[in-house]
Amino acid sequence: MNSPHTSQNLPEPGPVPGPVPGPAPGSAPRSAPERAYDLVLFGATGFVGALTAEYLAAHAPAGCRWALAGRDRAKLERLRERLAAIDPRCAELPLLRADATDPREVRELAASTRVLATTVGPYIWYGAQLVAACAENGTDYLDLTGEPEFVDRMYVAHDARARESGARIVHACGFDSIPADLGAYFTVRRLPEGVPLTVDGFLRTNATFSGGTLASALAAAGRGAQTLAAARERRLHEPRLLGRRARGPAAAPRYSRETGSWALPLPTLDPRVVARSAAALERYGPDFRYRHYASVRRLPVAVGAAGAVGATVALAQIPAVRSWLGSRWEPGRGPDAQRRARSWFTVRFVGEGGGRRVLTEVSGGDPGYGETAKMLAESALCLAYDRLPAASGQLTTAVAMGDALLERLQGAGIRFRVVDERAV
Repeated sequence: MNSPHTSQNLPEPGPVPGPVPGPAPGSAPRSAPERAYDLVLFGATGFVGALTAEYLAAHAPAGCRWALAGRDRAKLERLRERLAAIDPRCAELPLLRADATDPREVRELAASTRVLATTVGPYIWYGAQLVAACAENGTDYLDLTGEPEFVDRMYVAHDARARESGARIVHACGFDSIPADLGAYFTVRRLPEGVPLTVDGFLRTNATFSGGTLASALAAAGRGAQTLAAARERRLHEPRLLGRRARGPAAAPRYSRETGSWALPLPTLDPRVVARSAAALERYGPDFRYRHYASVRRLPVAVGAAGAVGATVALAQIPAVRSWLGSRWEPGRGPDAQRRARSWFTVRFVGEGGGRRVLTEVSGGDPGYGETAKMLAESALCLAYDRLPAASGQLTTAVAMGDALLERLQGAGIRFRVVDERAV
């Protein structure tokens, strides 16, 4: 969730952009004249953006027509020089200047490419114009948001138009929320069909964060009332399930015998994403529930962590304190290569239903940056090149890409494995 701006003195979000000039309703942009690019990476010079660009330089297939985009041409040129050391062909990468708040520049950017991936956050401030332009132009869109308010506002404003234009709007394509979404998907496929299912996810990690991540987290934490209002508005627009139920309810702290640890509910987007995958895919059964926890071995650490999170959320309600907290870690900075090399994550999933219990695990290296860059890049390549389900509108990663993305991530070194299966 990288941000090119500081978190101080941010303006209040304006009205959610409505339709911008583009294809007429019912048109099919994918069959229109060829776009200039297969993939554009916007926010490429930020901390996560640069890591994503480096991953693409090393792994994009031959013939991939991709470009770097951002506000600062000089920074883009310096990044291109670094990428050329990875692959000399990157010396010729196109550089596109665009500002996320300029509707004309954003429109031109979306119209130039089949897939637009953005790392520019906080998304509630800098993402709406991009989503609007992609929905109107039939351009696939990906981001790294973990901001529930932004996701809900974008659904209300642009899901219907994206369905018409054929655009796939896929939020949370990094550590928020691919491990939870595809981990639950992987787990469900090992449980019986047509029966009620429950899945609990337990996260452990030793990773640290960047300034951009902190800015996005503080922006979301300081907008509790707006987040609730956006969720209520979405419920008015979202079709209700008939004959099925899919939930990601708030959980309570507890001791987990399955993992031998204290489980603290995580106030993240992940349970909502998993529940939306379950609502869209009948394979999750007639009644599905997902809960998401941090897994902590020692009780004193669990108590201290819960207190720290609560205090931070409370302080974030005060604008001056929120600005001060954001200024402690400048956006664009993050853990160095040595620190990232020591970082890791695991998410254990306990799934039950139909008399079966399965324990699965998703694991990898540095979650917030190295692996997030990998997830975003592979998601973009997946949308650009893989055979995928016929779907459009606002989608989750499991619904939009499912097996294809799972296979890509496994090939890229993120591990999905079954730990144990048994009758209960």
